[in-house]
Amino acid sequence: MIPFSPPRIDKAVIDEVVDTLNSGWITTGPKTKRFESMVRDYCGCKRVLCVNSATSGLELILRWFGVGVGDEVILPAYTYSATANVVIHCGAKPVLVDVGTDFNINVEKVGQAITSKTKVIMPVDFGGYPCEYSKLNSLVDSDHHRALFVPANDIQKKLGRILILSDSAHSFGASISGKRAGSLTDISVFSFHAVKNLTTAEGGAIALNLPEPFDSNNIYDFLNIFSLHGQNKDALAKLQKGNWKYDIITAGYKCNMTDIQASFGLVELPRYESDTLAKRRYICNKYSQAFADQEWAEIPVQNAENITSSYHLYPLRIKGITEATRDSIISDIFSHDVSVNVHFIPIPMLSFYKDMGYDIQHWPVTYDNFSREISLPVFYDITDDQINKVIDAVKNAVESNLKNTPTL
Repeated sequence: MIPFSPPRIDKAVIDEVVDTLNSGWITTGPKTKRFESMVRDYCGCKRVLCVNSATSGLELILRWFGVGVGDEVILPAYTYSATANVVIHCGAKPVLVDVGTDFNINVEKVGQAITSKTKVIMPVDFGGYPCEYSKLNSLVDSDHHRALFVPANDIQKKLGRILILSDSAHSFGASISGKRAGSLTDISVFSFHAVKNLTTAEGGAIALNLPEPFDSNNIYDFLNIFSLHGQNKDALAKLQKGNWKYDIITAGYKCNMTDIQASFGLVELPRYESDTLAKRRYICNKYSQAFADQEWAEIPVQNAENITSSYHLYPLRIKGITEATRDSIISDIFSHDVSVNVHFIPIPMLSFYKDMGYDIQHWPVTYDNFSREISLPVFYDITDDQINKVIDAVKNAVESNLKNTPTL
């Protein structure tokens, strides 16, 4: 069976993790701090805090910004549940808008959804393809939307507009006009989960890129405390002679990255651009070339107008089919010992959100994309023979189902 997305764990990674275990320091420590600096330099942002997941990173920022009951946060209807869940956790309302045919949030729909209650916009870089940040940045900076913004605390007053918090869980290494994800808008949050391009087993990172007069170092210091119970000294600081005494300055959370996790990143990041991304680009290009002459295939856009994806997913869509036919195609692909996936079941189709009154019929492009989407395997160790097997399995499954099932 060809797997969908196993992590790359080779001797270099194992040796670095073992080195950490032998060091006697396995929680947040020097390796985590070194990895943070490396991520900052790679992305070109102002400061980076590593955390235990992208989900916790998103929630930390929402709470730092003061998002709460009565507030609205705009996000795409087509995303993983985590993007909406963190808004619910804060007591705010997720305002869902439709996406475009590139799977990313429709900026025009965002503009129509902004109200005086809007505090944050959370675009999602679907599959690693970055959103239209120049348009989003201009939208929130317009005189009209600045005048509509109602700040509720000093941080919001300082910004004076809606915050853009990018869910960049898929897009580490993506770029627009040479600027990498992490430096494209106010704040971006990456995921280093086991299935991501760059993994730390579990983990994430908050990339700070706020404009003046914000001091990224001060924000980093607060978030570092906020991610460690609100404790004003971390474990490293407390180990210094006579420095045991600490204080709790806010009711914080526990979502720090450990040095064991950072060990993965210290190996993966130096080889990411030239090796990992190059291989993922190669795989995606092989798929695109193989399906280019198939009338039923809708090839995903991964490069356009100075925009480059991180090639996290290969979201193939089959033209003119129903959701049921898509599911049948997936079953047939699995019967050929090839693992595929679907990204994602849209937020309005999940029971929790349906019970809140969300109905997928209000987001037609989201549903159309979802109903026809099949994510193909993209992982570092996949071989050319396996790629060809995936291609053959997809072609056979699609053609078999199109013969037996009427299209839309």
